[in-house]
Amino acid sequence: MRIRSLGVIDDAVVELSPGFTAVTGETGAGKTMVVTSLGLLLGGRADAALVRIGAKAAVVEGRITVPEGTSAAVRAEEAGAELDDGALLISRTVSAEGRSRAHLGGRSVPVGLLSELADDLVAVHGQTDQQGLLKPARQRGALDRYAGDAVAVPLAKYTAAYRRLRAVTTEVDEITTRARERAQEADLLRFGLDEVAGVEPREGEDTELAAEAERLGHAEALASAATAAHSALAGIPEDPEGVDAATLVAGAHRALEAVRSHDPALAALAERIGEIGILLGDVAGELAGYADDLDADPLRLAAVEERRAALTQLTRKYGSDIDSVLAWAQEGAARLTELEGDDDRLEELTAERDALRSELAGLAQALTDARMEAASRFAAAVTAELASLAMPHARVTIDITSTEVPEGADGVPVGGRVVAYGPAGVDEVELLLAPHPGAPPRPIAKGASGGELSRVMLAVEVVFAGTDPVPTYLFDEVDAGVGGKAAVEIGRRLARLAKSAQVVVVTHLPQVAAFADRQLLVEKTNDGSVTRSGVLVLEGEDRVRELSRMLAGQEDSETARAHAEELLATARGDG
Repeated sequence: MRIRSLGVIDDAVVELSPGFTAVTGETGAGKTMVVTSLGLLLGGRADAALVRIGAKAAVVEGRITVPEGTSAAVRAEEAGAELDDGALLISRTVSAEGRSRAHLGGRSVPVGLLSELADDLVAVHGQTDQQGLLKPARQRGALDRYAGDAVAVPLAKYTAAYRRLRAVTTEVDEITTRARERAQEADLLRFGLDEVAGVEPREGEDTELAAEAERLGHAEALASAATAAHSALAGIPEDPEGVDAATLVAGAHRALEAVRSHDPALAALAERIGEIGILLGDVAGELAGYADDLDADPLRLAAVEERRAALTQLTRKYGSDIDSVLAWAQEGAARLTELEGDDDRLEELTAERDALRSELAGLAQALTDARMEAASRFAAAVTAELASLAMPHARVTIDITSTEVPEGADGVPVGGRVVAYGPAGVDEVELLLAPHPGAPPRPIAKGASGGELSRVMLAVEVVFAGTDPVPTYLFDEVDAGVGGKAAVEIGRRLARLAKSAQVVVVTHLPQVAAFADRQLLVEKTNDGSVTRSGVLVLEGEDRVRELSRMLAGQEDSETARAHAEELLATARGDG
């Protein structure tokens, strides 16, 4: 990491060892700024107070090795970041006004993305920043990995059955919902088709009845007009002297017939007048028949209007006219036939769902049994570790519970109860700590002080070493309130953890620092700042001097030097 203008640090580079790195220095020298810097790189909260007085912004840059194909690498690449020879370059800037910017693999990204990656990259354990195994979901995952195949085998089967059950349940719900909607649609169709069938409309009937109603409603006026027109064309028998159109046309035809042989043109006109006479006779005859046939019966008019009202009820619901209503009825009958199905598929899926839920219940019970057995061993191993970490009377247990669901809610039967279930089973796993005899076991986040909590986390990580996928552990003040033999044991256990992961420890204990593969010294200059040359890699005589200072407060004390060399020899002997 390169740190600029952060707290007391002006400009410094921190090179961390692949194994165990110890960061030491006098109180106030800026050791905690290393922790703060890493926290910023991993999406921690930005605070303008972190910016060095007089600087415009604090900048932390880091290079973190991320194996190809890991979830962190995949998530970073999805965000557009580029890996540099298997490493991610991360940058975080905090302005003096408190604004924060983040860059990942050369691409500007939301700070929240760094937080997402943090869970897969670094587990931080300190007085004020406990992460990782404090999360119940991570505790269950840790226990499962510790248990190995005893949990992994039934868990794989459970997960497959769970996914299939979710898929089947979703399909059943969709079909059930759709079936309800389809049943409602079918009922509406049946009602409509019965209504149309009850009326029995004919094609074009509404148009015919409308014309008949119009005619019957004006029968007297129509009869009077037809009679008057007939009289004008054919005359009135009661008035033989009256003049009518047929008589006048007949007279005109006779006049021309008498002379038609003398002029073909006039003969043609005579023929046309003769045709007019014939047409007048036809029209007059039809008018007479129309007047005779016209029915002014009010009962018929009432029947027509009643029928039209029945047809109107249909056209209001099912079409703009009777032809449209008949078309709707034809389509509705076909749709009703289509809707009356799906029962066989629903019955098949329901049977599969019930079988899967029963299978899931058996697998969940097997998971619970395997976790119970592993939890007993895991808790005993952690408790044994705590005895060597100045907590001889502490006892760790693992509480495995499940949540009963209300009647009718979705659950699986396990142990005589119907309980909630998820993709990892029905178990809720929580680490409990009783720090001394007589104390009730409580969740580790609530049952331990800051220093105790760090040691519990260390004990858990040592037991769990090699199974947790997080590649880097950062311990801040893990040795608070510890000294002597317990401090040596902490150093020894940190070194053991570093065999399978990168371990960074900020410490004031020489017994811990002696076990580190690399020791970094953070020291201030005369003006109170930490510069580029203020973070030193200690080797040989320099490391002995720093350990002497940590032991006795004096770099040149012969007794302290002898003790420091003894510590280093002990650590190397363990290695």
